[in-house]
Amino acid sequence: MRWSQLHIPTLRADPADADAASHRLLVRGGFVRQLMAGHYSLLPLGVRVRTKIMNVIREEMDAIGGQEFLLPAMQPALIWEKSGRLAAMGDIMFRLKDRKGADLVLGVTHEEIFTTLALELASYRELPQFWYQFQLKFRDEPRPKSGLLRVREFTMKDSYSFDIDEAGLDASFETHRAAYERIFARLGIPAIAVEASSGNMGGSDSIEFMCPSDAGEDLVARCPDCGYAANLEKATSALPPIADKLGKPGPLQLATPGPLQLATPGVGTIDDLVNKHGIAADRQIKTLVQVIGGQPALVLLRGDHPLADQKLIDATGAVDIRSAQPDEIVAALGASPGSLGAVGVTHLPVIADLALQARTDMTTGANIDGVHLTGVDVARDITVGQWADLREVRDGEPCPRCGTTLEFVRTIEVGHIFKLGRKYTTALGVTVLGPDGTAIVPIMGSYGLGIDRAIAAIAEVHHDDAGLTWPVQVAPAEVTVVLVSTKDEAARAVAEDIYRELLADGADALIDDRDERPGVKFRDAELTGIPCRVSVGSRDLADGVVEITRRATGEKTRVPTADAVARVREILAGKDA
Repeated sequence: MRWSQLHIPTLRADPADADAASHRLLVRGGFVRQLMAGHYSLLPLGVRVRTKIMNVIREEMDAIGGQEFLLPAMQPALIWEKSGRLAAMGDIMFRLKDRKGADLVLGVTHEEIFTTLALELASYRELPQFWYQFQLKFRDEPRPKSGLLRVREFTMKDSYSFDIDEAGLDASFETHRAAYERIFARLGIPAIAVEASSGNMGGSDSIEFMCPSDAGEDLVARCPDCGYAANLEKATSALPPIADKLGKPGPLQLATPGPLQLATPGVGTIDDLVNKHGIAADRQIKTLVQVIGGQPALVLLRGDHPLADQKLIDATGAVDIRSAQPDEIVAALGASPGSLGAVGVTHLPVIADLALQARTDMTTGANIDGVHLTGVDVARDITVGQWADLREVRDGEPCPRCGTTLEFVRTIEVGHIFKLGRKYTTALGVTVLGPDGTAIVPIMGSYGLGIDRAIAAIAEVHHDDAGLTWPVQVAPAEVTVVLVSTKDEAARAVAEDIYRELLADGADALIDDRDERPGVKFRDAELTGIPCRVSVGSRDLADGVVEITRRATGEKTRVPTADAVARVREILAGKDA
């Protein structure tokens, strides 16, 4: 490749709207250009990085027996209706009609479409199957941001396993997990495997692969000792035991123990009750009115515990959950926020966090404005229809496994693998004949890895003040030969010889033969992050040497011209460390 023939529009200044380092440097380095919010064009260098990432993934998928497919990005809405996910996807899915009025969608993912192909599987002897593809996905993100980290159109490697039973799925899941660990190691992404919510994908278990980065939007709770790690949507922690008193009898119920009314004018928050009445937050019951599937429900947590929205979604399986509006709250309970509670409520579903189990001597709203109830015994006074882990873990709480203090890490999600179960094969009618000739519904796994996000994650991890520092295996070129001056014919001849020898030696080489100032060439080499630079100039050639620079460390070495190719080979192979 010759720099003089390539379209590499580098920029000297950061784009005004770029916040993440990857966004800034991929634009400045001439890898991407934005067309509109959430949609990016990949330029030649970007395509080369993308291709190398895909090649690594393809090698690892093929090594575990994966078979590559390519399925349509535009799909009939009817298939999504059959799986029950057309409504579940909500506004995130792009929807359209063709000229005949048929309802179509742009694929957010491809579980349904791969499952339709599995209708041709006939016997258990054909299982397991590992099928994968590289294909565009579309998500109507309300707030695309941070360059390639959150977009509306992106390339995904998605793969799917079909097995005869749960034991087979477990084996397929672990096979893919190990393959992902190898992929991320080869890509130079320090991914952490964490427990995660399955969301609208369904199924039992899922694991996210998270790359630590300040540009990330996900928080991971991680134990530095035992290795426990979970997305905040899934994480839990150990809570120290709290010694409760028995509930106090109410003034009009002396024969039967019950809560006691407490006048609380002007109290509207947990903190108000703490500050004005000295009732600790961990002795309060927070009552939230949520509209779940169109119906109001009460969600209870300890006063000092925030709700993890995804945990509530997972616990209820609901598609549509939102906080109730003030008028809906008054209609449901007869009181305003700040005085709400679940004592004596039987006309609404009550979902309570596990931290409230067996708690006594608690305080909650009385469903009368300006009045609370003290001495509440949860088991005695509240009819809980469902117990679930609903609270969001906080930084510094103990690990649920070993008790060590958890630490929070900001991360980028780079991969997600799921045990889907039989949700899609059942919905779409996939069966195979089992060993005894009876019909069996295969069980599925799903395994996603975003290519564009991987580009961004690598850039987030591998950069410095001067630009990108790509790992060798994904760099747009492995080595660039910089001709310091195009007017020096002797230097040009040497540079061309080294370039040709590098190509013959199998290196992915680029020669910067532009008629530009040396400073421009050196800055572009640093900005684009090519791992190795061979600088050929008259002053070094006068001593019979060329200068070789390692991009990641900045280390410069003068080597005899005849040894340049061998030295580059050692650097690229990592043998000179």
